[in-house]
Amino acid sequence: MHILKIIHGYPPTYNAGSEVYSQSICNQLKKTNKISVFTREENLYLPDFKIRQQKKDNIDFFFANMARAKDGFCHLELDKKFSKIIEKIKPDVAHIGHLNHLSTGFIEILKEKKIPIIFTLHDFWLMCPRGQFLQVNFGNDKIHQLCDGQEDRKCATNCYRQYATGLPFYTNYNINEWKEWVQTRMNETRYIAQKIDIFIAPSQYLRNRFIKDFQIPEQKIIYLDYGFPLSYLQPIEKKQRDFYTFGYIGTHIPAKGVNILIEAFQKLPQEKVKLKIFGRENGQSTQYLKEISEGFNIEFCGEYINQNLAKVVFSEVDCIVVPSIWAENSPLVIHEAQACKIPVITTDFGGMAEYVQHLENGLLFEHRNTKDLTEKMLFASENKNLMNELGKKGYLYSENGEVPNIENHCQILEKIYQKIIQNYGI
Repeated sequence: MHILKIIHGYPPTYNAGSEVYSQSICNQLKKTNKISVFTREENLYLPDFKIRQQKKDNIDFFFANMARAKDGFCHLELDKKFSKIIEKIKPDVAHIGHLNHLSTGFIEILKEKKIPIIFTLHDFWLMCPRGQFLQVNFGNDKIHQLCDGQEDRKCATNCYRQYATGLPFYTNYNINEWKEWVQTRMNETRYIAQKIDIFIAPSQYLRNRFIKDFQIPEQKIIYLDYGFPLSYLQPIEKKQRDFYTFGYIGTHIPAKGVNILIEAFQKLPQEKVKLKIFGRENGQSTQYLKEISEGFNIEFCGEYINQNLAKVVFSEVDCIVVPSIWAENSPLVIHEAQACKIPVITTDFGGMAEYVQHLENGLLFEHRNTKDLTEKMLFASENKNLMNELGKKGYLYSENGEVPNIENHCQILEKIYQKIIQNYGI
């Protein structure tokens, strides 16, 4: 099979969950299939939509320059270039991971050329213009407020009026203008959702949200958790240390709740605990996190290579904390920790509560509740043996506690591809 993977970023430039997962399946699928990847890069010195081709690690890459397209959703010039590439490479199937920073027009092109489409859902981007149901609320102090559902006027008022120029934010003209933009955008994503052959949801929570809130037919969206390269995700001997060490792994953006973790940690007895924060720094946001961490036993450890996760990160910590303030659906870091038998503390919300169950294989704290997170972290530091036992439970949905491995996962994907291709009569 010739599989086209479409994703809005690819390692090492982009290292969030959907990008890392995309790399994992491409590296596995290329062993028995031809793989092409269409993705983005951001080079302000090059023209918009310029395509750069590269062959690396036996994968054909097509990088579209999208340095100035934030919050756009359909780009006709990019669609034209994408269409020519499709005509040239002629894939058998397209597996989309994300179209943000790319173009929704890709769906129509693939349908016109009778190429089956699988779409793995990583967040809420199809039914929330900003992807995470977190409100901007520009100009007031309710930043990152959780949104209870998409409404065109609410999106315009709470998330997009920040882009207006020349008119006061409160004018009806301005709000109506952005309401029309949101309405157009949402009509487009509802339209392309009808064109997709099969959706894959990595958590039951995400699947249920798309069925209930976005009217995806139940038979059109299947549950399939992520797969992981267990060759480098194995339990490793922890280093001897004087402190019970908590770890955070991921980006330093507000949606991940790093500030909540730091605030919760500050209330712990510092002579007994330590917090290590891993992940790529994010400019002034990271600088702010460092400033509020001063005077506490908190260390910023920088970025890591995913293949060295067990050796560089998990050997240095006793417990991982995943404090996200949005409804993450199936965080890779939770699975990675479980593969290495590291206990996890996370919130009782979204897919996070699906993969960690309280006092079964980790601890849950009340969503966005800093005080409750402090209490759970204190409990962990005072019950090290119990936490180690919880960590050994690993992944609760397999008999041996192992997370799904990438080999079996990709075999399932191949069966999905083949079935859809057969349905097309190709």
